[in-house]
Amino acid sequence: MAGPGGAGAAGAADAGDVLSGGSERRCRARLAAGGAGGAAAAAAVLVPLCSVRGRPALLYTLRSRRLGGSHSGDVSFPGGRRDPADADAVATALRETREELGVAVAAASVWGQLRTLPDRQGMTVAPVVANLGPLEALTLTPNPDEVEEVFTLPLAHLLREENQGYTHFRTATGYGYTLPVFLNGPHRVWGLTAIVTELTLELLLPGQYRRKTHVPARKPEA
Repeated sequence: MAGPGGAGAAGAADAGDVLSGGSERRCRARLAAGGAGGAAAAAAVLVPLCSVRGRPALLYTLRSRRLGGSHSGDVSFPGGRRDPADADAVATALRETREELGVAVAAASVWGQLRTLPDRQGMTVAPVVANLGPLEALTLTPNPDEVEEVFTLPLAHLLREENQGYTHFRTATGYGYTLPVFLNGPHRVWGLTAIVTELTLELLLPGQYRRKTHVPARKPEA
């Protein structure tokens, strides 16, 4: 299991209690108030909170290059397309996590759903937040056909400004937008996974993370 080096003591202190019972209750209430669970999405990902040697972290996967396609080799969260048999986005995220990592996450471990987001093909994706608990207590058996590597990033690492970046995009029409990037870990976290990471940090640590995403409103066509 790969992971970055130690983060500063201040960052560790800031992130230290995010998996506490009080934090969980606050996050569950905020997610429930957001009402994201009512919207059907074409796909779902699990946002796996965990602790590594007592430090809160997020778990990521590197998608296998055997998959082919535009997402091959990308950093991602466990997830995929909704199956007709899936009751909702939570069922999709839990099923995909079981298939990719060999871990059966209990429904009781799910805190709720962040707002749905479009991927770069325009497919709507529902991020489902769950706490896996101590990583040392889990036995991960990644499916090599889907997952090339599993790694974690401590929340303290993600909160350090030197590990945060952004990419600015401009279209042919001059429409510009900015998306976050997380640096200095085993792999660069970018794209939809970085946006979901950003939303998760805002959920867990309100006021301690400065948002990088900026998508200005489109001007109405004449």
